Amino acid sequence: KGIMKNTKKEGFTIIEVILVLAIAGLIFLMVFIALPALQRWQRDTQRGQDLSRALTAVQSYQNKNRAKLPATFDNGFINSYLKTGSDTFADPDGTDYTFVEGSIDGSATWEANQHKIYVTRNATCNGEFPVASSGASKVALQMKMEGGGISCTNN
Repeated sequence: KGIMKNTKKEGFTIIEVILVLAIAGLIFLMVFIALPALQRWQRDTQRGQDLSRALTAVQSYQNKNRAKLPATFDNGFINSYLKTGSDTFADPDGTDYTFVEGSIDGSATWEANQHKIYVTRNATCNGEFPVASSGASKVALQMKMEGGGISCTNN
């Protein structure tokens, strides 16, 4: 009788290799699809925090000025109430925010960027949009979000 040799080779079959590569490809594809959405969400979260920070600055101004609103939301207001030391008040992309007068009737021109904070006096937020409010010390602040929608906050 002849001696049989073990002819089984060790290693992976081509099917196993293709299957592993296909699974790895799907995982990479999911990551590259989800990553931009996650980054957009993080930037919008920061914008929402910046909008709250701006409202806090308005309230601080009001506490020092008999509940009056700033006449203008210019660099003087920004430098006095929103920046301390080397701090900045800028969009997550690095562009400084600017304040723009908003309106209750929605006639303010919305631009495609998120660098503008719309200030509507004598207003409070009703969802995304300001509505008229009694009281000269009321203000609604709005900002367009990169992921869609508008964030609105008021005092």
